Amino acid sequence: MLPSPLLELPSPLLEAAFNQSPAPMLMLGPTSEAVIVAVSDALLARVGRSREQLVGRTLFEAFPANPEDEDDNGVAALHDSLARVRESGRAHALVAQRYPVEVRTDDGQMRYEERFWDAVNAPVFDETGKLLCILHSSTDVTARVSAERALQGCAIEARVAAERAESQRRRLDAVLNAAPVGIVVSDARGGVRRTNRAHHRLWGHPQPAVRSVDDFADWTGHWADGGPRSGQRLEAQEWPTARVLRGEDASHDIIRIRRFDDPETSRVCLMSAAPVTDDQGRRVGAVLAEMDITEQVRAENELREADRRKDEFLAMLAHELRNPLAPIGAAADLLALGSADPEHVRQTSAIIARQVRHMTGLVDDLLDVSRVTRGLVRLEKSRLDAKRIIAEAVEQVRPLIEQRGHRMTIRLLADPAIVFGDSKRLVQVVANLLTNAAKYTPERGEIGIELSSEDDRLQIAVTDTGIGMAPELVDRVFDLFSQAERTSDRSQGGLGIGLALVRRLLELHDGTISASSPGPGHGSRFTICLPRLDPAGAELADGAAPLLPPETGQGLSVLVVDDNDDAAQVLAMFVEMIGHHATVEHNSRDALARAKRERPQVCLLDIGLPDIDGIELARRLRASPETADATLIAITGYGRDQDRADALEAGFDHHFVKPVDTARLADVLQRASH
Repeated sequence: MLPSPLLELPSPLLEAAFNQSPAPMLMLGPTSEAVIVAVSDALLARVGRSREQLVGRTLFEAFPANPEDEDDNGVAALHDSLARVRESGRAHALVAQRYPVEVRTDDGQMRYEERFWDAVNAPVFDETGKLLCILHSSTDVTARVSAERALQGCAIEARVAAERAESQRRRLDAVLNAAPVGIVVSDARGGVRRTNRAHHRLWGHPQPAVRSVDDFADWTGHWADGGPRSGQRLEAQEWPTARVLRGEDASHDIIRIRRFDDPETSRVCLMSAAPVTDDQGRRVGAVLAEMDITEQVRAENELREADRRKDEFLAMLAHELRNPLAPIGAAADLLALGSADPEHVRQTSAIIARQVRHMTGLVDDLLDVSRVTRGLVRLEKSRLDAKRIIAEAVEQVRPLIEQRGHRMTIRLLADPAIVFGDSKRLVQVVANLLTNAAKYTPERGEIGIELSSEDDRLQIAVTDTGIGMAPELVDRVFDLFSQAERTSDRSQGGLGIGLALVRRLLELHDGTISASSPGPGHGSRFTICLPRLDPAGAELADGAAPLLPPETGQGLSVLVVDDNDDAAQVLAMFVEMIGHHATVEHNSRDALARAKRERPQVCLLDIGLPDIDGIELARRLRASPETADATLIAITGYGRDQDRADALEAGFDHHFVKPVDTARLADVLQRASH
């Protein structure tokens, strides 16, 4: 029997219901010491202890924190929860609380095993309102199997309680209402005799009366078990209680239910029913346990969808990266044939340049998304004219628009349209939308861009007459990897991550973006919304000066150091073509010796050299009197802000990321020659 006088039980019913409950439960004394006065069998089995080892000890002596686990905050959380129950007189729940438990291994050693629990601490009062004890019930949610076993155990516990505890209804209700799952007790005809609070929270109010299984027709549920019947509505005779009363098994039903107080809201439940029998084994009723698993199902579906989209994206990424390799390889083979026709060489070179730019764009898109999503992008904000942003974006995309024969309409405000932001990034946002419009609109289509104002917000709308979007795609078009589904026609190329990047860049500007489409084949509209500033104020930021095109230099002596023979030779050829003198070395030691002899004015250094890396090579060149004043230019595949900072700290004057922007390199060499 449970200890007296803490709980004076008129019958063994509550003791049996308590001890046989599948949910691990404790009865705790009402004081802050939380002395364990009763332990359910399920808890003893779960923790591998005996009742004698626990009863009479404080809760936190019996279940201490793991001193070697810095993340073990279960004791503190449980302590606070019990204090809240004592102070407020109301139940308190702990959801998915991490609380490692000591278990005995096969070799007899004790170790802590990580567990997660849903726990409820509920006060139990006598008829005068005095706190008798605190009922601590918990559900191990570490694995679904444990949850299902706990659910079936709850049904058994509720069946026993329903058969024998009518005369003790109030105290039995206290135990039932402490359970974290819905419980329904029915008679032999299916009429509902008793329910708990969790059931009413799950279904909402008011609920129709159920006098027999035929009344289940008023309850809306659809199968959600992933089988052939998924999505079908349950008939009255298909509900778990009805099937159990017919002698069928209904121990694991997954059903999507519709709430009564809010029919638009549905919940996914794991339901388990068991028969209630008399001493002769006759079915005299049924008990049903309901567990809300909506969030678990949603999380599983999201993980499956994310995994599917990831696989599609990786397949598309492989396809997009292979595409430019074919013309590059063919062009390289043509050049290897040694044709002396300058026009053929020019055309072949142009093909390689275009495909390299395309591959660079793909890699830049990936890096941009990675930097933005990890918060590594630093914006250089200033007051900007939105009309100038639009003009620069249109200028970038104009060649593609003209190539595809589109007609473009531009509508701008007459009044000043000032925003605060990073010019480069906002131009990138608008250019991305225009590029998408041009790509996904069949040739000779119509593209529009309009700047408008509403209150203190500016709107930039980009419209097209292209392939449009289905409603389900509009809802997720800004998610990573979803853009690839916009059309199966991938002839325009691209990774389909640009819109995810657009949304994140706008969020960094306190802006938003929305999409709409009448449907496939009827075009799309993307609308940017940004805070509008007062036109009066500081002067607008100047636009960046355009890079100078490559010109013949003043005959600089340039040392190229790269362990990749092809990369070094191509870079040296370019340096020679724009009027300078290039020498090549493939390792740092030979480069130091040559630099000491020939005193180069400029050194183009690869960072990833095999013997001495480019950073250390730069430091030694700076320390040498022969090259202390040389212009040092880093050539590297690493483009993070930290990589740039490391290069400049080592003595580099400039930092270039591969593939090298030749126009910018030519400009740097031209300036160095003056």
